[in-house]
Amino acid sequence: MINHNLFAALRAAFPAESGTGMDQTAIETEHGLRYSWRDIDRATAMLANLLASLALPAGARIAVQVDKSVEAMMLYLATLRAGYVFLPLNTAYQTAEIEYFIGNAEPAVVVCSSKNFGWVSKLAFQAGTQNVFTLDDDRSGSLLQRAAQCSDQHEVARVAEDDLAAILYTSGTTGRSKGAMLSHRNLLSNAQVLHDYWGWKRGDVLIHALPIFHVHGLFVALHGALLNGSKMIWFLTFDAAAVVKKLPEATVFMGVPTLYSRLLAEPGLTREACANMRLFVAGSAPLLIETFNVWQQRTGHTIVERYGMSETVMLTSNPYHPEAGQPRGGTAGLVLPGVSLQVTGEGGSVLPDNEIGGIEVKGPNVFSGYWRMPEKTAEEFTADGFFKTGDVGRIDEHGYLVIVGRSKDLIISGGYNVYPAEIEGYINDMPGVLESALVGVPHPDFGEVGIALVVAKAGCAVDAGRIVAELKAKLANFKIPKLCFVLQELPRNAMGKVQKNLLREQYRTRFIKVVGG
Repeated sequence: MINHNLFAALRAAFPAESGTGMDQTAIETEHGLRYSWRDIDRATAMLANLLASLALPAGARIAVQVDKSVEAMMLYLATLRAGYVFLPLNTAYQTAEIEYFIGNAEPAVVVCSSKNFGWVSKLAFQAGTQNVFTLDDDRSGSLLQRAAQCSDQHEVARVAEDDLAAILYTSGTTGRSKGAMLSHRNLLSNAQVLHDYWGWKRGDVLIHALPIFHVHGLFVALHGALLNGSKMIWFLTFDAAAVVKKLPEATVFMGVPTLYSRLLAEPGLTREACANMRLFVAGSAPLLIETFNVWQQRTGHTIVERYGMSETVMLTSNPYHPEAGQPRGGTAGLVLPGVSLQVTGEGGSVLPDNEIGGIEVKGPNVFSGYWRMPEKTAEEFTADGFFKTGDVGRIDEHGYLVIVGRSKDLIISGGYNVYPAEIEGYINDMPGVLESALVGVPHPDFGEVGIALVVAKAGCAVDAGRIVAELKAKLANFKIPKLCFVLQELPRNAMGKVQKNLLREQYRTRFIKVVGG
């Protein structure tokens, strides 16, 4: 009988027990601390045995809100190994958010930083959680102290392929956050597809500089390296200068667009520094075409942009292998093998190429539903099993997916649909503009209108009035933002996505007087 535990598949890629392969470096931190493959195997066994000793119920959730560390990564692997469900929580979450997540998920174990133990443990115990441990990024905390007493031998728990491996809470910009339930099959199938699609090969070394509470760092990057038996150079936090220094020792880097912008600001980023690199991957937020082009000119490498979600892991990617096609800037690439993707219009009709509509997907990587939200789950799936992503886009004449925006970002002004990404594209091409965001706000006549928020490049000045005037010369009047403001920066979340919900809230009363306001 096959054991479908994701950890079993990752463990199978470790070097063979015979010889000295297991003693080779698997992870090297930015400070030179080294962990061997044997260290990972033993540490995950000890942590798994600790979890098993707690007599947890089947399917128990292990909620974790800690700073990034190799030990935190090992806790994730140990949770899989023991057959429980991992629940990563953004380190930026505060009291009200953590209270909601603990109350909703009812974790059997909560692991937090020592500095937060007082308030987190209080919330956890009030919610009925029996076990609260601490874990810090300096290899200290009660979790490791307890695990040190456990055996370093552990037989990987047997699970079915559709058993839960993780629950990831979505950002919750509208309504309550939803817990996306991901199975061992969801995660392993996607990791295997990406392994082939991105050409992982023997000797690859990954620079891991992403958070590990999110799909990109926890699943895409980590699973990619482990499934290939590849060494990782591990950064607790992103440091552009330090990453550039490590590029000659690596072959693969994955980052969000903000990280690429910061790397481009480093004078040490040259073709020589990138000579050993094989693959640069970007995702989690749209990559500006200017960043795409400048990176290509500066390094000689083309950034491979991909598209995915918490609910689906990866769905599309620009090709790496030349026979599959060429990476195209401004697109999310081609549909990955095994994934079905369609763009639909009103009534669910499938649209032809280059027509804009809702993106729907189906495949072994797509989650089973939202934790304890059967009604919401039913709403988000079509009768024939496609998940409605909430993203809006089109498939171009070459078969590449172009993301236009989120459906919730769609602006309906005077009955006309305005897609922010289209207008942002025009603004971003204007001289002196670094980036922009268009958000919809209430309006007494049109129902909703757009407001443009623009950030200038360093050392440049841009005029809001001129931006609007240039747009009027290029676009239909209903698409023109009614107001334009120049800001120092746009608000972003931990993964670099512009937080348009905050901008909408900030500017929502520009045209409508709030009673009592």
